[in-house]
Amino acid sequence: MKTRILGSTGYELEVSPLGLGCMGMSFSYGPPKDEVEMVQLIRKAVELGVTFFDTAEVYGPFLNEELVGKALAPMRDRVVIATKFGFDLDPENGHDPARGLPGLNSKPEHIKRAVDGSLKRLNIDVIDLLYQHRVDPDVPIEDVAGTVKELIEAGKVRRFGLSEAGIDTIRRAHAVQPVTALQSEYSLWWRKPEEAVLPLLEELGIGLVPYSPLGKGFLTGKIDKTKAFDSSDFRSRLPRFTPEAMDVNQAMVDLLKGIADAKEATQAQIALAWLLAQKPWIAPIPGTTKLHRLEENLGALHIQLTTAELERINAAADDIQLVGNRYPEALEALTGR
Repeated sequence: MKTRILGSTGYELEVSPLGLGCMGMSFSYGPPKDEVEMVQLIRKAVELGVTFFDTAEVYGPFLNEELVGKALAPMRDRVVIATKFGFDLDPENGHDPARGLPGLNSKPEHIKRAVDGSLKRLNIDVIDLLYQHRVDPDVPIEDVAGTVKELIEAGKVRRFGLSEAGIDTIRRAHAVQPVTALQSEYSLWWRKPEEAVLPLLEELGIGLVPYSPLGKGFLTGKIDKTKAFDSSDFRSRLPRFTPEAMDVNQAMVDLLKGIADAKEATQAQIALAWLLAQKPWIAPIPGTTKLHRLEENLGALHIQLTTAELERINAAADDIQLVGNRYPEALEALTGR
């Protein structure tokens, strides 16, 4: 499998073009999945050429890091492990997911405790890529970047990343400790990063790691307005997943299907191929809990969209008015700071 380079300025990171987002194995998309099956899936991903694995302390909380650490222990030297800090979690007692997300905490001492906890749960000596999960408005980003810089110098972290940060925050952080990658939602379902974020990343030499590159499953064509989400699935609370919104937004899936049929591919593969074609420094992390979906997603690497096809997709997508915010107001307020 070919690789992609995230970042520059001496803090480059070489990863597979598609990574694996592991969140849904333990968090947000219903109850935690069977550990044995998920370990097998993660290890199969490595066999298939995936080298980039994404987790976070808040996924569970803590369960997902433990799962990823267990799964990747036998092949640690072959993979890149990314995790995140930034929520106010108690390392001993965690947090009850039924209460929603905890508050933010990126105070330097908390970051250091979080890193020590992640290292232990992942059973590794160093974190390859450490993201601030969400920007904490109560802590100057210079203090955050400086703390991560200290952790890099201490040998506990290799690279620094941000998640859903705004352009001013990215610039300020990058001036203290070079940022290797920004993780943000980006897909045909959510193209806002194209306005200001992508140009800035290109200017600074920062990679982009799109999460939810398949629109939280909607762009696969396997979900429609008749789908009923269990209360343990966070999509049950997202404005874009109301029956009314999905009915209108089906137009985007239909667009993908037209291209997919012509290419003898699936909607998911076309959505990922489109994303991969945007910039050579983009490495999406689609998540799945099923082997056949993992294999399907990786099939996108063999699809080459022509300039004409990309222009057709972009022009048609521009004419589609998607309905519904991607997050409830309180969660959306945590992004773009």
